[in-house]
Amino acid sequence: MKEKRYDYLIVGAGLFGSVFAHEMTKRNKKCLVIDKRDHLGGNVYCEQKEGMNIHKYGAHIFHTNDKKIWDYVNQFAIFNNYINSPLSLSKGKLYNLPFNMNTFYQLWGTKTPTEAKKIIDKQIQEYGVESPKNLEEQALSLVGKDIYETFIKEYTEKQWGKKATELPAFIIKRLPVRFTYDNNYFNDRYQGIPVGGYNTIIDGLLRDIETRVGVDFFESREELESLADKVVYTGKIDEFFEYKYGQLEYRSLRFEHELHDMNNYQGNAVVNYNDTSYPYTRIIEHKHFEFGKQDKTIITKEYPENWNKDKEAYYPINNDKNQTIFKKYREESKLYENYIFGGRLAEYRYYDMHQIIGSSLAKVGEISKDK
Repeated sequence: MKEKRYDYLIVGAGLFGSVFAHEMTKRNKKCLVIDKRDHLGGNVYCEQKEGMNIHKYGAHIFHTNDKKIWDYVNQFAIFNNYINSPLSLSKGKLYNLPFNMNTFYQLWGTKTPTEAKKIIDKQIQEYGVESPKNLEEQALSLVGKDIYETFIKEYTEKQWGKKATELPAFIIKRLPVRFTYDNNYFNDRYQGIPVGGYNTIIDGLLRDIETRVGVDFFESREELESLADKVVYTGKIDEFFEYKYGQLEYRSLRFEHELHDMNNYQGNAVVNYNDTSYPYTRIIEHKHFEFGKQDKTIITKEYPENWNKDKEAYYPINNDKNQTIFKKYREESKLYENYIFGGRLAEYRYYDMHQIIGSSLAKVGEISKDK
């Protein structure tokens, strides 16, 4: 029998695969990391242009309450003190996010928490329902009519490509409302952007590990599987099983990057565009993530799109139909003893960066415990 050259073949060079490879290499395991794209890093990959780090696949802002995860990423990069404070453009007026006392003042002119609470509670009583059957009813029951119509309705319909009344209520489990003048979008204790971009972290994780880009696992599956004792698969789980139980659904995104001959386009890293009169949901100005002083600036317009097999899969559509299909794939995946399935596509769930790192570390911990 042909001797295996690697202990692990990792399919996908995003955060899950990169953390896994790093940790297993520390445990004297030999890893090979491959990726279909022409670069490492998955969706956190940054392109360098005009002296700026461009988040190629949308804004990535690291945040966590877990000190172990924070300490872990700080091994590979120095983080700046960027605080995410997005703005929202609705009906020609700018508002602060998340919903807080600044937002309520801009919306109603209220100056105290009591005044704002009174308006919200009154609108919940008027428009809310006890058992919301769709997203619109759920939002009205959580925050009332004004916040829903100003910030949620049109933005959500663009994001998902469906009317709010056609979307399931569970998409909005809660809507954080703050009765303080605080524009920090995240409640997490630790937050920032790695100085030099996210490639710094990926390069640190994969240093001295063999990697190959531009490699499609499915085009050379048997050959690649023969190289390693075990395979870590981070791609789409339905594709792995050749869609035998049906195709899982996603929402996709399209990014348009624009170079502007000015030093400041919008004065903020992230501005949401709520109205359906704009086809994009937000504009990102990358230099503000790292407090750049360059003479030029690069912005990215983010367009939600219907997904097909030729597009990148970003957001799983976790409705009952798709969850039923996914459970069949998940059960069958347990029969593949030489495979480890991990990451947002293989697990059909949306992960933040700190969650994907935690998931990968937990998987390594489970394997190490079994040895």
